[in-house]
Amino acid sequence: MTHPLRKSGMTDISLQETTYEAGMGDYFALLKPRVMSLVVFTALVGLLVAPVPVHPFIGFVAILCIAVGAGASGALNMWWDADIDAKMKRTAGRPVPSGRVAPGEALGLGLSLSGFAIVLLALATNFLAAFLLAFTIFFYAVVYSMWLKRATPQNIVIGGAAGAFPPMIGWAVATGGVSVESALMFALIFMWTPPHFWALALFVKSDYGNAGVPMLTETHGRDATRKHIIIYTLLLVPVALGLGLTSIGGPIYMAVAVIMNAWFLKGAYDIWRRDDAACAADKHAVEIGVFKVSLYYLFLHFGALLAEAALRPYGFGGW
Repeated sequence: MTHPLRKSGMTDISLQETTYEAGMGDYFALLKPRVMSLVVFTALVGLLVAPVPVHPFIGFVAILCIAVGAGASGALNMWWDADIDAKMKRTAGRPVPSGRVAPGEALGLGLSLSGFAIVLLALATNFLAAFLLAFTIFFYAVVYSMWLKRATPQNIVIGGAAGAFPPMIGWAVATGGVSVESALMFALIFMWTPPHFWALALFVKSDYGNAGVPMLTETHGRDATRKHIIIYTLLLVPVALGLGLTSIGGPIYMAVAVIMNAWFLKGAYDIWRRDDAACAADKHAVEIGVFKVSLYYLFLHFGALLAEAALRPYGFGGW
């Protein structure tokens, strides 16, 4: 395996010349805290909506392990992607390409945190939950970062599975198994990721082409990206509504799902009908609007599941 910094022509000597003693903030940035917050929220919902109660301390340890595992994935991703991160304005300031953290430190942090999170989760809960966490880290760091990201314009589609596992892990912590409910929570995030990301890609100028990363907007153009957004949104709708018909759904969730999916689908349709001239005329107002809706979309769906679970003991949640 060739170190990513060597692939971009950077040597250990040149890296050392640009490094200084890293602070705690630099190491924390390696963990991708914004991504971690979504992971923690969806994993917590998966744990709390499960039919088997979990002791609060065990639940806390489990969520901590999932958060640490997500952070470890981020560190491994930043270690491997340092060469392309250095070529893009959005990522050039990250700890490794900027020289604030040495590549070996990022790798060591990612591996050590991975081992810690997986072993502790296995000891505190069960081996299935630990296996799912281990597979998630492997999928994001190896399958997505090292292979798919640089190999196919469908990278964000397949790689999105890594971000979809947390609620399934939370469910496994509580129940020790996998079910239709946890599979649909996984599918909800998995199908939401492509239109969410591509809506952003349409109005944010990216450096992926210069970095040699085959994102869909770079390889197939904006028209193809618009078509992919409407297709994946159409596939997302039945998944979201289907989750509402399971044991963890109910009228609150279904009301949220109907409103949000109608809103999201309308936005995807509007994007599909547009061309570059229309986008330039209104400065991507539609695309920006759809991206903002996508941010609320996932939070409101999982928040509604949490509300159903909270009200169910009082006879208000569920069917």
